[in-house]
Amino acid sequence: MTEPRPEPVPGLFTLVLHTHLPWLAHHGRWPVGEEWLYQSWSAAYLPLVRVLRTLAAENRRHLVTLGVTPVVAAQLDDPYCLQGMHHWLANWRLRALEAATMRGATGPAPSSASPTPSSAPPASYSAPPALRRFGARECREADRELDEFETLWRHGASPVLRELIDGQVIELLGGPLAHPFQPLLNPRLREFALREGLADAAQRYAHRPAGIWAPECAYAPGMETDYAGAGVGHFMVDGPSLHGDTALGRPVGDTDVVAFGRDLQVSYRVWSPRSGYPGHAAYRDFHTYDHATGLKPARVTGRNIPSQDKAPYDPDRAEAAVDGHVADFVDTVRRRLTAESARIGRPAHVIAAFDTELFGHWWYEGPVWLERVLRALPAAGIRVGTLADAVADGYVGTPVDLPPSSWGSGKDWQVWAGDKVADLVQLNSEVVDTALSTVDKALAQTALPGSPTPRHTVADQILRETLLTVSSDWPFMVSKDSAADYARYRAHLHAHATREIAAAQAAGRLEQAARLAEGWNRADGLFGALDARRLPGP
Repeated sequence: MTEPRPEPVPGLFTLVLHTHLPWLAHHGRWPVGEEWLYQSWSAAYLPLVRVLRTLAAENRRHLVTLGVTPVVAAQLDDPYCLQGMHHWLANWRLRALEAATMRGATGPAPSSASPTPSSAPPASYSAPPALRRFGARECREADRELDEFETLWRHGASPVLRELIDGQVIELLGGPLAHPFQPLLNPRLREFALREGLADAAQRYAHRPAGIWAPECAYAPGMETDYAGAGVGHFMVDGPSLHGDTALGRPVGDTDVVAFGRDLQVSYRVWSPRSGYPGHAAYRDFHTYDHATGLKPARVTGRNIPSQDKAPYDPDRAEAAVDGHVADFVDTVRRRLTAESARIGRPAHVIAAFDTELFGHWWYEGPVWLERVLRALPAAGIRVGTLADAVADGYVGTPVDLPPSSWGSGKDWQVWAGDKVADLVQLNSEVVDTALSTVDKALAQTALPGSPTPRHTVADQILRETLLTVSSDWPFMVSKDSAADYARYRAHLHAHATREIAAAQAAGRLEQAARLAEGWNRADGLFGALDARRLPGP
């Protein structure tokens, strides 16, 4: 006898994932650099696609609104990165095999079904029997990902994502090239980056996104007009930008562009600056490594337990925790939708939004949780849909004027414009001014009366390096003291490249400028369709 289905819940739930990393190819390996890309690709992007394809095979549609920034899309399609990823997966398998076959154990390995008695200290994750069990499991995972990568991903992510878009499994959100903090950016470059970013998505996926994830959810009054001009119909902001009232999307100003706000009460249930599911004692610990193999064989164990005292990872224990957190989240969404619908007197819209990399890279069990949640929500009578569905179905309220805002600390601009990064703000301003003036003159000098202006690869590379300079990642990493030295190095490196090429061009040393542009392009050759001729005029 089947259990009766629960009563449908009014309204709509949307899961929004924001996929972003800075340009890392050719710019270091470890501890910050390409390893960051390959770890995220393996731990988050491959599993997410696996989850979505599995659910699509069950005829489930309109599951996730997925933002993929142009800079991530460029890396997931780049031949150098594809080769590097294949090597990384093979190396992962070798490291797992080393752990699985290591010697030094005394006696049989204890069964994971027989946990250590509470009166005794937990077995160390570094004990050879524990590492062997863990290594064997990692070997199986590495084999699966190698097979998936070789059969599905070897020609890049674009065909993989296009299949999900065409099948209406996901709604794709786009964004501006290189993820700049838009409120602080020169309006000409801001418009150029956005339009080129949308065009980049259209070329990769044969689909031009109708919505965007604004980098850092950053907004300044008037940006909605830019969005309308670029054909953007909706974008994401954080909940406080709408004063916490996120039950409906809101047209901004006198435009039809709709701002959707992240529901913090629901989103923070999963992950917040202070708590969330990934910190549960049963889950794999992100920060604890076995230094001989580079694997992560420990579980969180407890909040204040030193790494060397962490217990071995137990998949069965983690499975049980996932099921508990799926049930908790479904209950949270159900109660929130019911309460918000009653409050506004009509069906409400609840949005949970996260970085994609949370699911798998930072929280190893995250992809399993996602798959189970996306099944459990409809089973609990909750309709799941995308932001595009919300617009089409009228989950839109009255117009609103938004304040300057972001989803960073304080929900203002301090992370990207505060005292800690004042030097980077000044650097960005100076580099952008230099780039725009040089590009304007270069294009004017090559223009022929009555003929189209020819492509100018030097001007293209100047803009490419400028956009990499103003990436929002660098001030974020400095403000948060997360690989701050690397971030400053990268910002100044791209600033140097811009100035070096621009100086040669401005001085009339055109052959030198071309050689410099070609040289920098070997490392920073992303966005091959970027065309300086499309830069808006002064």
